[in-house]
Amino acid sequence: MKGFLLSTGILSKGCRCTFWAVALWLLCFQAGAQHPTVKHSAAIATSHPLATQAGAAILRAGGSAVDAAVAAQMVLTLVEPQSSGIGGGALALHHDGQRLQAYDGRETAPADATERLFIKASGEVMSFAQAVHGGLAVGTPGVVRVLGLMHERHGRLPWKALFKDAINLASKGFPVSERLHAYLKEYNVLQQDPSARALYFDAQGHPWPVGHMLQNPELKEVLEQLAQLGPQAFYEGEWAQAMVSAVQQHPISPGHLKLSDLQTYQALERSPLCVDHRTPMQVVTVCGFPPPSSGGIAIAQMLGILSHTPYLKLLPHNQPEWIHGYTETGRLAFADRAVYVADPEFVTPPAGSWLNLIDSGYLKDRASFIHNQSIRTAPAGTPIGTRVTWGPMPPQPEAGTSHMSIADGFGASLALTTTIESIFGARIMVNRGKGLQGGFFLNNQLTDFSFLPQDAQGRPIANRVEPGKRPRSSMSPTLVLSKPGGEVVMNLGSSGGAHIIHYTARTLLGLLHEGLGPQEAVNMPNISTLNGPTLLERGRFDATFREQLQKKGAEVVELELKSGTQALVRKADGNWSGGSDLRREGSVEVLIEVPPR
Repeated sequence: MKGFLLSTGILSKGCRCTFWAVALWLLCFQAGAQHPTVKHSAAIATSHPLATQAGAAILRAGGSAVDAAVAAQMVLTLVEPQSSGIGGGALALHHDGQRLQAYDGRETAPADATERLFIKASGEVMSFAQAVHGGLAVGTPGVVRVLGLMHERHGRLPWKALFKDAINLASKGFPVSERLHAYLKEYNVLQQDPSARALYFDAQGHPWPVGHMLQNPELKEVLEQLAQLGPQAFYEGEWAQAMVSAVQQHPISPGHLKLSDLQTYQALERSPLCVDHRTPMQVVTVCGFPPPSSGGIAIAQMLGILSHTPYLKLLPHNQPEWIHGYTETGRLAFADRAVYVADPEFVTPPAGSWLNLIDSGYLKDRASFIHNQSIRTAPAGTPIGTRVTWGPMPPQPEAGTSHMSIADGFGASLALTTTIESIFGARIMVNRGKGLQGGFFLNNQLTDFSFLPQDAQGRPIANRVEPGKRPRSSMSPTLVLSKPGGEVVMNLGSSGGAHIIHYTARTLLGLLHEGLGPQEAVNMPNISTLNGPTLLERGRFDATFREQLQKKGAEVVELELKSGTQALVRKADGNWSGGSDLRREGSVEVLIEVPPR
C-alpha cells in the first residue's frame, strides 16, 4: 500500500507517518477489522471489453472479485443481451483464499409448471423452436439474487457503487458491436416483440448498424432501482409485475410465472465437486460445480477416465489418436449425464452420492470401453450399489451463455457462468409500458428440461419438468487449486450450451498437459461430442485428419463450435496472465498494482 501511495504521489515526505496511520485505520475499518492480505495482482476476463473495463475499474477501486462480477454482469445485460442478463441465472465458484464455495443462481420452474409443460393437448411434443419462443419457457430468474447473496458475504464496496458504469452506458449509449449486430440480423423474430423492435431496429425494420450508439433508458431505470434498493427490488414491485405480465400475456405462448415464484426464489450454496488430477509436473485439485450442473461431474469423469488410458501421454504429439481417445471419453461422460444428473433436490444420486460417478474404480471400469474403434454411442454406466430406474434424456439443443473469470487484489477468485439460455432467451423484453424505450430479456431456461417426462419404456427421466425444480445445466465454472497449499492457480469456464463441458475440459487439458499459456489454450481448435458424432470446429482440421478419425469408426461432423472461453492462470511470480476467446469479443485486463481498501 505504501509503495502504491508513494508511486502515485498521494503520500508526501512530510506527512508519511500520519497518513500511513490513518490509511491503516481506514483499511481495518472498511474491511471489518479483518486485516486482509493484499496481493499485487488482479485480473478479469469477460466476453465483452466494456464488461471487462467495468470490472477492472472496480478491482482498481479496491473491490472484491464478487464486486467486479456484479459490475460486469450489469454491463453484459446491456451490451451482450443475446447471452446473459438480469433476466437469467448463474452458477459460480468462489475461493476467498482459504475456503471454496459454490453458489447456485439457477432458474427454477414456476409452481404451476408440470412435467407435460412442452406437450401439446394433442399429445405431440413441441419442437425446440416452438418451445423456446414465449412465456412457457421462462424460469424464475436467479442471477440478481445470487449476486446479492455473494455480495453480502464477499463484497467490499457498497452495492450501489457497482452499477455506475452500466447506468452510464445505458444512459449515454454504447456502440453496437459486430456480434450483436449479426445476431440481430439473424434473429429477425425479435421484431415480434414491440419493445425489442423499437430498441434494436430502425423504422424500416433493419437492425442498427455496427457502431450505432444504442441507449436503453428503461434498463437504466431498472439498474438505478437495483442500485438504490438492492436485489429485492427485482423480485417484488413494478419490475416483478412487469415480468409476470410479459410471461402470462405473451401473445404466442403464455407461461406460468407468478409473483409468488419471484418472491420465494432463493439462491443456494452447494458443496463444490473436487478431484485430484495428476499432470506431467504435479498433482492439482480440479474443482467444478455440482448438480444441477452436469459440468463438474462430466469434466471430472473425463479427466479420470483419461488417466486410466494411454491417451494423455499422446499430447501434443499425436493429435488424431488423442482426439479419438478424448471423444470416446466424452461419449462415456455424456451417457452418464443423460441418465443421472438433475436437480439434487428432486433426484437421488447414484448409490446416494454424486462422488460414485467420479470414483476411481468406476472410471477405470468405464475406461475399459475405449478401444481402437469408436463406440459411436456409449451406454450409461452403473456405479456399484446403483439400480438404474431412470430413462436417458434425449438430446436437445442448448446455446447461449457467457462466462467471466476474476481474481481480486485480496487473494479471492471467482469463476462465474451466466446465461439466459438461447440467443436472446425467450425473445421477451420486459418493459413496464411507461413510455421508456428498452428493457431486458427473459430466459428460456425451462427448455433445458427434458420435453418428455419418461422414456419409451415408461421410466421417468431425471431431468423432467417439476414445480420449483432447477433444470440441468452444462455450465462449468472451474477453479484449479495447488497441492499442497490450496491456492487457486487456474480459473476458467466457457459459454456454448452443452459444448461448454468440452470447451472447458479441452482448455484445461491444454493448460495442464501441454504447457500452453491461457491465450494459446483458449485459441486451440474446438472438439466435442454429445455421445454421437465427433464434432470438429469448421476450418480448423484438414481432410487427412478427418479421414483418420473416420477410419476408427467415428461419424465426423464439422460445425462452427463458437466457444466463449475465459481463462486466468497464476504465474510463478504470483501475477496473473489471461486468455479470452477470439471467437467472441472478449478481453482480459491484468492489474499489477492494486490498491487495498
